[in-house]
Amino acid sequence: MPALLAQGLGKRVTLPSGELTILDGVGFAVSPGEVVAIVGASGSGKSTLLSLLAGLDVPSAGAVAIDGDTISTLDEDGRARVRGDKVGFVFQNFQLLPSLTALENVMLPLELRGDADAQAPAREMLGKVGLGERLDHYPKQLSGGEQQRVALARAFVTKPSLLFADEPTGNLDTNTGQAIIELLFAMNADAGTTLVLVTHDDHLAARCHRTLRLDGGRLVADEVR
Repeated sequence: MPALLAQGLGKRVTLPSGELTILDGVGFAVSPGEVVAIVGASGSGKSTLLSLLAGLDVPSAGAVAIDGDTISTLDEDGRARVRGDKVGFVFQNFQLLPSLTALENVMLPLELRGDADAQAPAREMLGKVGLGERLDHYPKQLSGGEQQRVALARAFVTKPSLLFADEPTGNLDTNTGQAIIELLFAMNADAGTTLVLVTHDDHLAARCHRTLRLDGGRLVADEVR
């Protein structure tokens, strides 16, 4: 069974000037444990595709299934439950809550899921990303690289079967970004997670098992290494 299945995905939006097609007939399957890069020029539909795959948005056409469960037909509460059980996220702009400490940010998805003990696994995960001494620091007290490490800890703390990363080094300098990628790949390999990564970096894409290339909202290449 595929970890992730996209079938004929389309996304259209209505503008004052008419209907705009963002994605058109995109389909592919991702095997458990596979590491897949989604690449394409700005405006090719990469981030929209990721939103549909993760159930953050619903397609105008087609379907998405995670571990065999079709999520694109669920309501927002249903999609949120699937995300809480199976999905982790890493975003370009970190998406940490500024009013919460590093520890509280990592505890949050566990608390939202209803776990009885959120603090112990959050502490352990922050230790794994090298921030065991920064638990009580707020995002504004952390560097960009440290904030993305908190985001990685938050993504992996729920033990997701599927992880989505949207330009995870986009707001970081080259050296810091490289360190974050090494950490992401190491944690992903250790956990055996399926990873779908949106990137504009061809060198990063080349490290993945497979590259899906978008152009004008269509899947134009599926390159397996």
